[in-house]
Amino acid sequence: MQLHVPTMVRTIGVAATLAGLLGPGGCARRPQAAAAPRGAPAVVEVVAATITPQKVELTTELPGRTHAYLVAEIRPQVNGLIQKRLFTEGADVQAGDVLYQIDPAPFQAALNTAEAALNRSQASLPSIRARVERYKGLLDDRAVSQQDYDDATSALRQAEADIQYWKASAETARINLGYTRVTAPISGRIGRSTVTDGALVTAYQPVALSTIQQLDPIYVDVPQSTVEMLQLNRRLQDGRLNQEGANQNKVKLLLEDGTTYPHEGTLQFREVTVDPTTGSCILRILFPNPERILLPGMFVRAVVKEGVHDQAILVPQQAVSRDVKGNPVTLIVGAEDKVQLRPLTLDRAIGDKWLLASGLAPGDRVIVEGMQKVRPGAAVKVTAPGAAPSAAPQGAAQPGDAQSK
Repeated sequence: MQLHVPTMVRTIGVAATLAGLLGPGGCARRPQAAAAPRGAPAVVEVVAATITPQKVELTTELPGRTHAYLVAEIRPQVNGLIQKRLFTEGADVQAGDVLYQIDPAPFQAALNTAEAALNRSQASLPSIRARVERYKGLLDDRAVSQQDYDDATSALRQAEADIQYWKASAETARINLGYTRVTAPISGRIGRSTVTDGALVTAYQPVALSTIQQLDPIYVDVPQSTVEMLQLNRRLQDGRLNQEGANQNKVKLLLEDGTTYPHEGTLQFREVTVDPTTGSCILRILFPNPERILLPGMFVRAVVKEGVHDQAILVPQQAVSRDVKGNPVTLIVGAEDKVQLRPLTLDRAIGDKWLLASGLAPGDRVIVEGMQKVRPGAAVKVTAPGAAPSAAPQGAAQPGDAQSK
């Protein structure tokens, strides 16, 4: 009996296996698998967004540099020694403030000399004029000669000319004496001084003693390419853009660290001459600068308004790909829920979307999710963005089937 036990065990195991295969679970799976045709293509579910025109304000971000509103380079107008610097470097100064004092002694002496000569000429004038009057009366009685009268008249004219000369000399000396006090021609912030006390300076020297810059308001100059300018003009002429009057000239500013400048600027003018080396023209923008945040020479980015597009078509960037030639394309769901390939012409990026120049029309359904799983001509099932995925069809394999098997 012990010799037949293994044979009985094997027989019972085979019987149990056959019973499991022929049981209700095994019989239920075989007819369902046979129900689905093996060669039929599966319908892929994709997420599509419907194109709807939007009102969009178009802007252009241009790099630029800040420039002081007014700049004055301080230079002496007379020769002399600097006696004293009378300002603090980096401080704000007002127009008329004395910045440097040049030694006035030689200029004061020149003024005194001119005034003394003027007084001498003026003192001799009455006697010379009286002599001319007497000679005129004596000439009629032939008591004096014509030559004496002519000499007296000439001396009077010379005395009058001397007075005019010394008046001009005294005025010149007075002006030069005033130039010894070097004053600020404008209000603003003054920079460092290039000379110290005791330095010898010359009139109108090439090196400025210092520089004053008015920082409030302040200019921002940004270059705009002629290509961009022509494209903007064409969009305005075609009616694709409209401008909003006075608000059109308002400009925002981005600083070097990426923060937004708290004040809006005003577009002043566009330069009429194009730089032939860069192919661009300069836009000059005026910004208030009460906190002195902007300093001359800073790199900034100006956000210039182009206009408002009332019927702009935007498409998510994730829905746009490139073909083998690098041209932008997208997949849309056309008639009978079949995929179509559509070439696009892009204008610019606005946030996470592309602004289209052409390629799509209102009502088109653009595939934004599931593009990798479909090809042009394939039938798809469309769901709206943000919708929950549909349940698996009845009879489809569930995640737990593999484990149950």
